[in-house]
Amino acid sequence: MLNTYLVGGAVRDKLLNRPVKDKDHLVVGATVDQMLALGFQQVGKDFPVFLHPKSKEEYALARTERKQGQGYTGFTCYAAPDVTIEEDLIRRDLTVNAMAMDEQGQIIDPYQGQQDLENRILRHVSDAFIEDPLRVLRVARFAARYHQYGFTIADETLNLMSQISLSGELSTLTAERVWQEMHRSLDEENPEVFFEVLLKCHALEALWPELHRLWGVPNPEKWHPEICSGVHTMMVLQQAVQLTTKSASPSIKQNSTIIRFAALCHDLGKGLTPNTKWPSHHGHEKSGLPLVESICKKLKIPNQYKQLALKVCEYHLHSHKAFELKASTLLKVLNHLDVWRKPEEFEAFVIACKADFLGRLHFENRPYPQEQFLFAVMQAASSVTAKEFVKQGLVGVEIKNAIAKARLNAIEEVQQNFHNVATDIG
Repeated sequence: MLNTYLVGGAVRDKLLNRPVKDKDHLVVGATVDQMLALGFQQVGKDFPVFLHPKSKEEYALARTERKQGQGYTGFTCYAAPDVTIEEDLIRRDLTVNAMAMDEQGQIIDPYQGQQDLENRILRHVSDAFIEDPLRVLRVARFAARYHQYGFTIADETLNLMSQISLSGELSTLTAERVWQEMHRSLDEENPEVFFEVLLKCHALEALWPELHRLWGVPNPEKWHPEICSGVHTMMVLQQAVQLTTKSASPSIKQNSTIIRFAALCHDLGKGLTPNTKWPSHHGHEKSGLPLVESICKKLKIPNQYKQLALKVCEYHLHSHKAFELKASTLLKVLNHLDVWRKPEEFEAFVIACKADFLGRLHFENRPYPQEQFLFAVMQAASSVTAKEFVKQGLVGVEIKNAIAKARLNAIEEVQQNFHNVATDIG
């Protein structure tokens, strides 16, 4: 019989009465040959991890690690039958992740994880925490995930995270791993906490300096009572979360992290405004485009994230000023947004712009009639197709011009209808 234990996140979430998604198991006192003889399939290259022959859940041999090089991969691993469960658990990042449960349901908790769980504290297990730069991102992500339960990061742990950030070790992380942690955080209920933690421990400046630069950059108080561009961006991210979860369409829910990333990027250009021009940020929409391109290239972010972020960055003010725009300008915007081929992306664009509008102090409950207006404009313009003009015998550029003119007329009609409604209300 193997001495097996449920470990890590599964134990933590069981004790928090959260759904357990992934179950990781620890095996103490066994060898690789014994595991293979029992039908387990070995999948770990750097250390012995196996898949159960039936459940396919992960089982890892107890191990110790020693730092040998830089980064989160610079470790040598020792896995043998003489490694104790306490020795294995001490190498883990946080006390709440360093608990195990035996097959009788008894908790093994040598590092007071249950106490920190009860006190809602995220605390490192040992000084070995500082050896792995990836833990800065992991702890920030846990802070975002468990913020709703009242968890905070222990001061001494935050100090170690700052030491890691200032050491330059974060530069050893691969782009894929940084984006993986960021992406997972964007899927949480409080992703803004992830970025606020990174800001607090100096990691944001190292990983995404263009976003970090927004803190301390002022906006006009009339439109931004919260003043700070960084604070505003976090408020926009909070609104994007609400708009992509509460009563959102299936398409919006499916693209929620894409919309939230666009919310993060929409004002990056404000970080380039000379302080002599503050609090005005004329042209920040276009000046932000290269910064969106830069972070997407740096972190190898998927193209669908980049495309929406670029569109929101360039055209969010057009959305806010939709009622003031000429029909011809609205048509140009629709063309640039490529709504004819990507109507579902237009919905995501409007939601991200709405999040920007609501993401300001005292603006949270204001109406955003631009949303209904823009959808009406898009639907009216999209109803115009080439079919009727082909029937008329038009060809080539004649069809293109006829479509543009018909779409312009359709937009003008929508404008008139909304004007009449506003007049009636007034």
